[in-house]
Amino acid sequence: MIDCSIKGDLMLLTISTTHEPATDLGFLLHKNPGRVHATDMSFGTVHVVFSEANEERCTAAVVVEVDPVGLVRDRKGPKGNDFSLDQYVNDRPYAASSFLCVAINKLFGTALTGRSKERPELADTAIPISAHLPVVPCRGGEQILRRLFEPLGYTIEATTIPLDSTFPKWGDSRYLNVTLAGTCRLRDLLEHLFVLLPVLDDDKHYWVGPDEVDKLLRRGGEWLSVHPERELIAHRYLRHDRRLTTDALARLLADDPVDPDDVGAAHDEEEAIVEKPISLNDQRLAAVVGQLQASGARRIVDLGCGGGKLVERILRDTKAEKVLGVDVSYRALQGAARRLHLDTMAPRQRERVELIQGALTYRDRRLQGFDAATVIEVVEHLDPPRLGAFERALFAYARPGRVIVTTPNVEYNALFATLPEGSLRHRDHRFEWTRAQFEVWAADIAERHGYQVEISGIGPDDLERGAPTQMAVFQQ
Repeated sequence: MIDCSIKGDLMLLTISTTHEPATDLGFLLHKNPGRVHATDMSFGTVHVVFSEANEERCTAAVVVEVDPVGLVRDRKGPKGNDFSLDQYVNDRPYAASSFLCVAINKLFGTALTGRSKERPELADTAIPISAHLPVVPCRGGEQILRRLFEPLGYTIEATTIPLDSTFPKWGDSRYLNVTLAGTCRLRDLLEHLFVLLPVLDDDKHYWVGPDEVDKLLRRGGEWLSVHPERELIAHRYLRHDRRLTTDALARLLADDPVDPDDVGAAHDEEEAIVEKPISLNDQRLAAVVGQLQASGARRIVDLGCGGGKLVERILRDTKAEKVLGVDVSYRALQGAARRLHLDTMAPRQRERVELIQGALTYRDRRLQGFDAATVIEVVEHLDPPRLGAFERALFAYARPGRVIVTTPNVEYNALFATLPEGSLRHRDHRFEWTRAQFEVWAADIAERHGYQVEISGIGPDDLERGAPTQMAVFQQ
């Protein structure tokens, strides 16, 4: 263990893991746990030390010594008539601001790329990891903190720091003592901190230009496009510059030369053609609606609602008081709105239904408080490494009373005359499970999160290969 106390002004971040062996954190960060690492930067000196490093737990501390007077002396850009005392007396030396982000980029640049020469497979593996930031400036308070980090799958502990503990009547400051914990790649954690710390602070210590848009898209490209607060993130990250924000959002959501929604629709049609001879989709919807009717659910969320076929059936055939359709594709939601005739729907009926954009792999408070959730022909579109995030977001965080999941039975594929041998039913499917694989997955989830699960088949049942669709019904 190394004494990590550094004299002088500082701001501190600690990153910890209980992955075994925990000392692999040193390989991921490209820092030797047995050494003190120091780097000089334009605003001061940055230190990385390991306060603990053993097989069970490893913690790396980032300490940034900021020279506030030197910052003003070296300040570049228009001088004008902008002298003020707050250039010398401010929170920059001890708060987790954009200075810390610059330090993260400098110290952990290779880790941010997701590379590790000694542990390449570990760099792409989700591990239990936490970050502690004792002083985080947060404009908007804990609510903003949770809106930004909870959709990314983190468990959050946050306490507000008083202005002065000696004078409690002065009230609370805008600073929070924050711990983020989750299971993710180290790269993901570093990217989230790099992008979101300046968003929490709603400020940066340097001028923001077009190159900041490139930086935002480079560090947030994989997760920002589906984040429910992407507009707020872009707006604050780019210091409220309307032109830059518009450019960033346009590029973030820009259609590829081959529109993925068009490709997805074409692939959906291919799958429908394969299954049409046995009317499998109709049987699937009927089976799911039957489960909802039997449960008496009044508040239902359809995750991955697509064009709204199931939402339409739920509104028509159940006594649901609230039906929420969620999909990552804005175009799919537009199609669902047209199918449901939302613009001309009677006011009382319109109150029953809502369509929102969201991702299944991120925590979302809007999904809490439902009696039942349906996930119909969706999980097979997720990359296998993201199934854990989907599980945590739905079963650990949203926790509906009942969850209905359907997915193809790959064993049945050989019986579809129009499906080439060895093919999956949809070209966007990342996998298709056998009945045994699906049963193991469902049983493990039920055990981990306190649900009971029953599995059945949908469609014509073959003695050897089972039914074409398999359904799991989870019940608390």
